[in-house]
Amino acid sequence: MAPLGIISGVVLLQGKGIFDNLEEKEMTTEFGRALVFSSDAIAFIPRHGKDPRRHILPHLINHRANIKAFKDLGVKEVISVNSTGSLRRNLPPGTFVVPDDFLILTETPTTVGGRAFHITPRLEEEVRQKWMVAAKDCGIDVINGGVYWQTQGPRFETKAEIRMMSQFADLVGMTMASEAVVAQELGLSYASLCSVDNYANGLGERDLTVEEILQHARRNADVVLKIVTRYMERRK
Repeated sequence: MAPLGIISGVVLLQGKGIFDNLEEKEMTTEFGRALVFSSDAIAFIPRHGKDPRRHILPHLINHRANIKAFKDLGVKEVISVNSTGSLRRNLPPGTFVVPDDFLILTETPTTVGGRAFHITPRLEEEVRQKWMVAAKDCGIDVINGGVYWQTQGPRFETKAEIRMMSQFADLVGMTMASEAVVAQELGLSYASLCSVDNYANGLGERDLTVEEILQHARRNADVVLKIVTRYMERRK
């Protein structure tokens, strides 16, 4: 069986449970280098790097290299965990969402060169449903569907931007749409479990801070790990 590609950001999964005893290696692809932790069953990429002191900011992540590394390892299916901000008051921190669509109005990374090639962007429905089943098996409520709006980062959005975004989307983040597009270009199935780690700027009672986001992400990490572990168990 092909290894399962797993990519995570703030909710670091490395070194816990099914992520124990993975081999660390730096892979060189035609799009650059990618750091991968792998076994026969898993290929795991920490999108922001493994060292919190050298955090790779969202606009500097090499999505093309990361996803191409998965493909070079024989991965056919990629599950992603994304930390997001809520654009809805009824989606408080601690909520989990498996989005079914996304918006990205900034430049999207692409693996397409000069050849004529187009995709119709999507999140893979089969992988989305596997996320839902794994969460249900764990007794964890996950919202099925929602729109993710990707901004460029690394700054947070203004309150005016959030008011506009909230008319069209449910979640805001800085990475998922780019990964989804590149994965589809390379023929990999991709879908995300989004961890709501904060209210977007202007929706909460206090000013948005990185510390608040990290605090909620740590709280959600154990739940994410349970769902990912069950996802893996169902593949056997």
